[in-house]
Amino acid sequence: MNLRDQRKAETSTRLIAAARQSFVELGYADTSMDDLCASAGVTRGALYHNFGGKEGLFEAVVRQIDHEIGEKLIAEAGDDITVEAFTRTCIAYLEMALDPDIQRIMFQDGPSVLGQSLRDLDQEGSLEPLREAIADLQASGQFRAADPLALAVLINGALIDAALWIAAGEGSPERMEQASKAVHVLIGGLAT
Repeated sequence: MNLRDQRKAETSTRLIAAARQSFVELGYADTSMDDLCASAGVTRGALYHNFGGKEGLFEAVVRQIDHEIGEKLIAEAGDDITVEAFTRTCIAYLEMALDPDIQRIMFQDGPSVLGQSLRDLDQEGSLEPLREAIADLQASGQFRAADPLALAVLINGALIDAALWIAAGEGSPERMEQASKAVHVLIGGLAT
C-alpha cells in the first residue's frame, strides 16, 4: 500500500470510529458533520472524499457492525452441526438487538437512513453462511428437504424482522423471550 492509500485508510478508520460513537450517543439525525470531523481530526472534504457524505459514512459504520455480528455468530456456531447449535446461533443474533449500540445503529436508525440498502447489505454477509449451515443440516438428515438458499432467505428475513421488533420495543426482554420461543418453533418445524 502506498503512502496516499495508507493515509486514506487511516482517515477512514478515524472517521468510522468517531461516527460510530456519535451515532450511538446522538443518533444519525442529531450527528453534526462538523462535530464529527472535528472529533476525527479531519476536514469535511476528507469525509466527502472517503464516504461521499454522512449517509455513506453511516453505511460504512453499519458494514463494520454487520461484519462484527457475522464474526460473533460464526464463533457462536463453531463446528457444531446440529439443529440445537443452529437455533442457538439464530437466538444469539436476536440477542444482539438488545445491545444498545447495535440496537440504535442497526435496528433503529438503519432502516430509516438506508432503507432497502440495509436489507441488501445484511444479505451480502448473512445468506451464504446460513445457506451453508442449512445445507449441512440437510446433508446430515437433520433438516427437511427444501432449497437451502430459499430457506436461508426466509430465516434471515424472519430474524431481521424479529430484531427490528425487539429494538422497537427498546430492547424489551419480553419481546426477546417471545422471539426466542418463536425461533424454537420455526427451526423445530424444519427439523426432521
